Amino acid sequence: MTLPRDPYILLSFVNTKLRDQYGGLAELCAALNADEAALRRTLASVNYRYDSGRNQFI
Repeated sequence: MTLPRDPYILLSFVNTKLRDQYGGLAELCAALNADEAALRRTLASVNYRYDSGRNQFI
């Protein structure tokens, strides 16, 4: 599966997956074969950070 390139579409995609299917970011990245550090950097570039307590990027 290819992740969306646009950071805002990626944000929506990832938060939906975290809400509906995965208990945490590491689990999502492992299942989708995604680079967690790259994902965090992309979303940080639009001022979003992962909150493990909420299990979403805020």
